[in-house]
Amino acid sequence: MSKTAIKPSLKNPFAPDEKIEFNIPGEIAGKTGAYEEVMQEGHDLILRPIKSVAVGQIEKQHFKKRMTVWERIKVLTDAEPNILFQNWGKNLDGASLVTGILNIGGRDVALYGHDFTVRAGSIDATNGSKLAKLFTMAGEKGIPVIGMNDSAGAFVPAGVGGLDGYAEAFTALRKISGVVPSIMCMFGFNAGGGSYLPRQGSFVIQPEDTFFGLTGPGVVKSVLGEDVTPEELGGPKVHGATGVADLTVSDETAALRTAIRLLSYLPDNNGVMAPYQPTSDPLDRKTWEINTLFKKAFNSPTGFNTPVDVSIVIQQICDHGDYFELQPTRAREVITAFGRLDGSVVGFCANNSAVSSGQIDCDSANKIARFVRFCNLYNIPIIFIEDTTGFLPGREQEARGIVQAGRSMLDSIVDVRTPRILLILRNAYGGAYASYNNYPTGADLVLALPTTRLAVMGPAGKEFVYKNELRTLRAGMPAMIKKLTGERVKAGVDGVEAQKDAEKEATDFLKAQEAALNLRYEKELMNPKEGLALGSISSLVMPTDLRKVLGENMNFFLRHYKAAPMQGVQREFH
Repeated sequence: MSKTAIKPSLKNPFAPDEKIEFNIPGEIAGKTGAYEEVMQEGHDLILRPIKSVAVGQIEKQHFKKRMTVWERIKVLTDAEPNILFQNWGKNLDGASLVTGILNIGGRDVALYGHDFTVRAGSIDATNGSKLAKLFTMAGEKGIPVIGMNDSAGAFVPAGVGGLDGYAEAFTALRKISGVVPSIMCMFGFNAGGGSYLPRQGSFVIQPEDTFFGLTGPGVVKSVLGEDVTPEELGGPKVHGATGVADLTVSDETAALRTAIRLLSYLPDNNGVMAPYQPTSDPLDRKTWEINTLFKKAFNSPTGFNTPVDVSIVIQQICDHGDYFELQPTRAREVITAFGRLDGSVVGFCANNSAVSSGQIDCDSANKIARFVRFCNLYNIPIIFIEDTTGFLPGREQEARGIVQAGRSMLDSIVDVRTPRILLILRNAYGGAYASYNNYPTGADLVLALPTTRLAVMGPAGKEFVYKNELRTLRAGMPAMIKKLTGERVKAGVDGVEAQKDAEKEATDFLKAQEAALNLRYEKELMNPKEGLALGSISSLVMPTDLRKVLGENMNFFLRHYKAAPMQGVQREFH
């Protein structure tokens, strides 16, 4: 009895061999010869990366809830892709990477995607050369890049060739940074170079159930002895919180659709403006919702210290309330987003007092710096919305380098050359105001609401402004307590009780006096009056007129702005 396992098959073993005559696709069948043989070889080569893949490999992708690279391309566009650099060797060298040009919404986009069904999407020297050629061409032609990353890293049998391939791709992508924008989608399990390369791009989108990182869990276990899951090591929650991933989504389709939507806000290159989109939303539409928001917040028991979600303000300013937020799960003290105002793409950089009073810490400062620098490189005007009590103080922030992070934020704002407007909603204190796009740092226009509280310090500033009055009040406390105690003793109250009662009355009196000075400080100094008098604020705006005033002024600045690359070599900020 044979020990060889019998595999079931539908093929008839007695059927004669079928000889298929090859004809050029679309050609009427005719006599074949040497020409047809050459054409068949060429046709087989063209289809080799697709046809050579076993059905089982495709099924494995689908079993993991992943698409093939060709299926992903169809999500991006209905148009037939123009596949370039179809070079591969006898061992399918280079076939694990697809490169080409797509038409997305009438725009040319350079695309690459790892084919995980071929050698797990790994990179060899041929792949690296293909990628470098694609990046170079994208920079020369001025078209954006979309990457679909699904790679096990360098192809080990290729030896140093795989490493050279990555190095060549790294260099080419860095050279077009700041020239054309790039969007990187992370699929599957990526490690090593498969993580470095996409993070060189402008934006990274990561779906759930994916991983990318320096090393995988297996390496961490063998080197450090730590048991860690892929999700804990390099999942979307980890990278979304650190800013390594700009956007996290539910699945692959969501990632690709998000890439298409993000692309609609980006220009083709650093020499043109982002696409203009006509809108039916009137520019003079009254923003009553903003007025209602502030009325309910500031008339509440907590008054002008009430947190306000600034995303509502951004929504009401944008055309039809539509905007695209970046890094939405990280450093929520500030919101960075793209939106359209009267059809033109605008970047919004807004303090969010709904989180930690809008205080700027290391993460939010770096988030601002990166976004502002991107807008500056790609001719996107910026509206800064300010409502912050300042930089977050404390030992932890100093240890993390808040001075350096704040400096990065300030540098990015000072360097801005695109049209920019500052809108002060409420709080604008100290160094945060001084480094947040005011007139001295280069703002084209500074507007403020009547609710603005512009000052060197918040309520604590009374300690300096009314120093003498407070000193007199506090110095007189012992005498007041002694006097009140004596009065109570004379009235027949026990000495100990008299002392306690006198101390409480004196303390309440001091608190009342300090509260009165707080109100006086707010009325005299924490308001827009001094800013208007000095010219630090150009004019006041009513909440209901925000869309109209911002839109009209931005349109004016854009009419007199000429899109052009920044002078000298400039790269995107990381």
